[in-house]
Order: sequence, then structure tokens, then C-alpha cells
Amino acid sequence: MIGLVDCNNFYVSCERVFRPDLEGKPVIVLSNNDGCAISISDEAKALGIKMAEPVHLAEAVIRKNNITMFSSNYILYGDMSDRVMRTIESFIPNIEVYSIDEAFMDLENVPDDGLENLARKIKSAVKQFTGIPVSIGIAPTKTLAKMANRFAKKTKKKIGVHVMSGKNQIDEVLTFTKVGEVWGIGAQHAQRLQGINVLTAADFIKLPDEWVRKHMTVVGLKSLKEMRGERCIDWQLVNPKKKGFRTSRSFGKPVTEKTDLCEAVSNFAANCAKKLREENSSAGIIEVWIETNPYRFNDRQYARSIKMRMEAASNDSSSLIKQALKGLDLIYLPGYLFMKAGVMVSELVPAGNTQQQIFNLSDNRQNVKVMHAMDAINNLYGRNTVRMAAQGYARKWRLKAEKLSPCYTTDINHIPSVKCHV
Repeated sequence: MIGLVDCNNFYVSCERVFRPDLEGKPVIVLSNNDGCAISISDEAKALGIKMAEPVHLAEAVIRKNNITMFSSNYILYGDMSDRVMRTIESFIPNIEVYSIDEAFMDLENVPDDGLENLARKIKSAVKQFTGIPVSIGIAPTKTLAKMANRFAKKTKKKIGVHVMSGKNQIDEVLTFTKVGEVWGIGAQHAQRLQGINVLTAADFIKLPDEWVRKHMTVVGLKSLKEMRGERCIDWQLVNPKKKGFRTSRSFGKPVTEKTDLCEAVSNFAANCAKKLREENSSAGIIEVWIETNPYRFNDRQYARSIKMRMEAASNDSSSLIKQALKGLDLIYLPGYLFMKAGVMVSELVPAGNTQQQIFNLSDNRQNVKVMHAMDAINNLYGRNTVRMAAQGYARKWRLKAEKLSPCYTTDINHIPSVKCHV
């Protein structure tokens, strides 16, 4: 059997751990630049707030109901996710972290009559050790486990656990699940299926294999077989090596000065370099792009990107920043209101297998030591405690995050304090 642990309204739950006064009250977590709702408490959903809805469209509802809003605090959410996953691993060593708030569990060695009891223990431990509420679905395949998890959230909120071990239990969930809610079936395919009166997962599994393969490719066929109890989606207990890394941001306000763009691009390149070092990889290509806001129809529009080959594949922040700024020089034009920029690295190779250029006289071993020291300091004292000069400090381009909560678990200056009155 396979289990899926899914954190309930994860971003909202992370905020509530440190703001218990918000339990039972409507809460929204906002996207980059505080634009849209990306995590919504059940109480906010009941008031009509929709996922991905621009918050300015719901201002009246937010004010009337005193809804609490937070800017996205990805540092906090990432650390809380690590704590949740480590708690799950203390019960089940073989887990596949599927996303920041989801993990599949390999339950093959757990007898069927012990599955629900184990799931309840895991749910209780995660809540006790991290404060995060989770739901757990258990079934013979990953797709069915996803459906069991959703069934638990919708129909067993207090228990938060559902086990699909028998045919009757599986049929119940298949009938309950709308076809557009099935993992692996996108909106376009769901619309096509509804057009031929396939409304639920129970209807879907009755379709011929040939029809599904023809109209929904091999991905749809895998979903079909998974819902019939045949495992078609492999485990990824070890995360595969990435083929590239990308860092991009929309700016908090339009950027006109090249110096501000240089600072932003330098930070994006440095972020990519750090990701490369974490993967023990080096990049042979770095791509830079800048663009204006296409929705400001009265502004002049401009968007351009450029790929630059590194002199030698590298994960050194200074080398990547240097090449990224060369690319920016080539594509920048004055007189535009830039709203977004980004950096992507590709052609990755293992860090120890980089081919050096004959005229590259830099001391690579010394650079490696410098990067290692910089990462160690930043891991200990906080992100960007030590940085390249090109990354700057002004950050006029930074994201709008007016409602950002503290980094309670990763910054010693943000640890909550308690006043005791004797």
C-alpha cells in the first residue's frame, strides 16, 4: 500500500503555528508582490475567497470580515516543511517528498489491519512536533492515494485519515471524485471527458484503454490503470538531478535604472549559484532576461533574453554574476519601465568534472574554498549575511511584501519572546 501525507492549507497553517490567535479565523497568504491568494483557510473559503484570486477584487469582503493576510514567507515554509518530512521519516524511512507540503509513504511492510492506526499516529506526531495539521490517504497506487487523501479532507475532517484497501472502499471514492479532480487529468482533458458524459472517476475507469491512449496520451493511460489498481507511476526515493535552475522575480515597482537591474540580476545569478553548489553541479550556460509589464498598455513594451556560455562550467557566484552582467549589458535599453528579470543556468555537469579553459588562470580551488566558507556563514547566521558586492543592499527592485511574518525558525533575531509576570 501507498500513503500520501498532505499538509492542510500549508502556508496558512505555518503562520498559525506562531499565531495561535488566528485558529478558527479567516486567513489568506498572498503570492509574490502581495497580488493573489495562494493559500486560504477554510474560514476564508467560506466567505467566498477563491484560490489565485487577485486580492484587490475581494477588498470589500476582506475589510468587512477582518480577514488576516500574510505575504509569502518561503524561508519559514521551507523550514517547516523539512520538519514535517523528518517527522514522517521517523515512522516510515522510505518516503518520496512530492512537493513542499506532500509526501508519499511506502507502506508495503505494514499489515492492512495496522494501516489506519499507523496513519493516525503519524498525523498526531506531525501535529505535536510541528503544529501542522495533515490529512493522510492510503491506497494501492499513488493516484488512488491522492484521491483517498482528498476524500479524507472532504468527508473525515476530524479524523483526517482514509484507507482504501477493499473494492467497496475504492468504488466509493471513485464515485465521489469528479473527473476534473483526478491527479494527472488537466482542465482541458476534463472538459473533453465531461463532453462525453464522463463526470466521475468511476465513469473514467470504464473507458477503453485505446480511447484514453489516443485522446489523452500515455499520461492519461497511466492514470486510468492506476485507478484500476495497477501501479504505473514509479517511486522517486532519491530526487533526480536537475537539468537547470531558474530564479526570476517581478519587481515591487517598475525599475528604470540600470544599476537596479544589475543588482537584481546579480542576486538572481547568486541564487542559481547556491542551488548549483547544493546539487554539487556546475553550469555551462547562463541565460538572462528582462521584460516590461505587458498589461500596462500605455507603456512602451520591451522583452529580451540572451544566453551566455561560461568560460568554464562553474558554480562560483562571482563567475556567474560576471557573465550574467555581461549578458545584461547586451540586452538592456534605457527608457523602459522594467517589471521583471530572471536568470537561468543550464548544461549542468558534476562539479568535479568541469573542463578548464587553457587561458583560464583563475585559482579554482581557492574559489571553491571561498564559496564553501560563504555558504557555511550564511547557513549559520542567515541568508545573504555574506554576499558579493554586486548584489548590493538597496534592493529598490525587491518584491512587495508588506505583510511578511518573521522567520521564526531560521533567524535568531525573530525567535518569539515570552514575558513572564511573577
